[in-house]
Amino acid sequence: MPFPTPLLDRVRFPADLRQLPPEDLPQLANELRGETIEAVSVTGGHLGAGLGVVELTVAIHYIFNTPEDILVWDVGHQAYPHKILTGRRDRIRTLRQGGGLSGFTKRSESEYDPFGAAHSSTSISAGLGFAVARDYKKSNNHVIAVIGDGSMSAGMVYEAMNNAGTRKEKLIVILNDNDMSIAPPVGAMSAYFSRLISSKPYQSLKKLGEEAFSHLPSRIANVVAKTSEYARGMISGGTLFEEMGFHYIGPIDGHNFDHLLPVLKNAKSWEAGPILIHVKTQKGKGYAPAEASPDKYHGVVKFDVATGKQHKPAVAPVSYTQVFAEALIKEAEIDPRIMAITAAMPSGTGLNMFAKKFSDRTFDVGIAEQHAVTFAAGLAAEGLKPFAAIYSTFLQRGYDQVVHDVALQSLPVRFAIDRAGLVGADGQTHAGSFDTAYLGCLPNMVLMAAADEVELMHMVRTSVEINDRPSAFRYPRGDAGGQPRPERGQVLPIGKGRIITEGSKVAILSYGARLGECMKAHEQLKLMGISTTVADARFAKPLDHDLIKRLAKEHQLLITIEEGSIGGFGSFVLHYLANSGLLDKGVMVRSMVLPDVFLDHDTQEKQYDKSGLQARHIVQTAAICLGVQQKIMV
Repeated sequence: MPFPTPLLDRVRFPADLRQLPPEDLPQLANELRGETIEAVSVTGGHLGAGLGVVELTVAIHYIFNTPEDILVWDVGHQAYPHKILTGRRDRIRTLRQGGGLSGFTKRSESEYDPFGAAHSSTSISAGLGFAVARDYKKSNNHVIAVIGDGSMSAGMVYEAMNNAGTRKEKLIVILNDNDMSIAPPVGAMSAYFSRLISSKPYQSLKKLGEEAFSHLPSRIANVVAKTSEYARGMISGGTLFEEMGFHYIGPIDGHNFDHLLPVLKNAKSWEAGPILIHVKTQKGKGYAPAEASPDKYHGVVKFDVATGKQHKPAVAPVSYTQVFAEALIKEAEIDPRIMAITAAMPSGTGLNMFAKKFSDRTFDVGIAEQHAVTFAAGLAAEGLKPFAAIYSTFLQRGYDQVVHDVALQSLPVRFAIDRAGLVGADGQTHAGSFDTAYLGCLPNMVLMAAADEVELMHMVRTSVEINDRPSAFRYPRGDAGGQPRPERGQVLPIGKGRIITEGSKVAILSYGARLGECMKAHEQLKLMGISTTVADARFAKPLDHDLIKRLAKEHQLLITIEEGSIGGFGSFVLHYLANSGLLDKGVMVRSMVLPDVFLDHDTQEKQYDKSGLQARHIVQTAAICLGVQQKIMV
């Protein structure tokens, strides 16, 4: 007897899904979960979050008419099942690979991705924009924003809800709660109550009650109305959301179609402004290893499906993140004033290691970079030594606070900027391209970039000693070089670089982790008979004017190179050279920076090759400037 065709093979797009009877959806969900696990085992990526929303994803696409109905996923790392159901199953094993699918939602990838995401807490704001635009254009589609409980720690969420709650546009927000204890137990009674308060009869009864209250004296009507809402809030847990103007439904079991489908169907017919559906899910649902360790299976490398074992090297190389954490721990053992702050990324920034030793000096403030920066400023104002360890791309979210609360007051907050430069598979949204440019324009800043792990240790130590102004040091994602490290870093002279090797014709001035490529270029140029100096700037602010002046005066060509955008270190050097008159002396200057585009995801090596920041590109730049390009091509 032949095996039946899997249901997932019959569903290429959501329109196909909507042809299935409801009783088939649990089987489809199981197949979709299996497909997601198989795909991520091949590509690596975010796993736990996607497994937790399989039933919710199926239910949304089943009830709503996507893509006409707008579905916005917050962050987007839970959207792999969504991608499989929306015409991308044949490419799902290209996730996060060069030329393949993005690990997040992306407008250019599919009409089912109406809004790109990767940073959290944006979905409600975007959803409200879609809803207002819909009503302005007199359309009648639905807008659904799905947001996780972790994203609810960001202030932008409450700004959006406050705005949406004062308006009358219909907006459906689904709170995917897989961690926070903000709800009573989920059960049959809760599901029944959720179906009741989302139904049309309840809406009519609520409206009738409001009309009845309107005939009472205002003082009595207000008391009755508030008593009614608070009583319902005690049962349902939704008082906060009701106070912000949302009709609250929930919590409901996010893995039970008998709960999901009727509530979503009722929400679809809701006509009284914004509505919030609170859905309880389990991260990693349906895959035992991910259920047992949701933190370890949030983001994974390739793994064996049968055992869950991830294919990591037997001896893991030391990462820059680990070097930073160990250096900070060493300093904190000596100085009790050192504090560490992270914005929901303790393991990503290495501060989980710091917390094991100094739990009372470690602060995870949630996805709240703005708060993290100003909180650090408050600590600094009281004489403590805060280190705010935040990815370059995430620090962008707290820029106003960096300017007004830190730099303007010259408070010595130390910014440890992880993931500086290109980051590989996470792609455009997580690349640390802009921090040198956006911090370098601020008065009172000290900016450093580590060329290797030993330099990173020195910069951690140096920042401890900078007590009169803010400082920042940047370092890349990935493995360090593996060179021997000292017990403790040294204090660097502020604003002073170093000469690595002396030459006479070409000077290469590196800022950051391209120094290794600069040394490779030096060797290749040496074989071509071109004498080359290589220098490590260490600081972008203050600039080492003496070093730059010497390089410009003593060489025919000066090349600056950095893992950052235009407007950064190279621009600072050119500004100094122009204003000092050194450009008038005949020296050629070339700045090598990241291209002025948002680079797609790929391996880091291929990204830097596309960016023209490898050794061969440095050699080619020098050869062309010196008129020996034919030699380099041979």
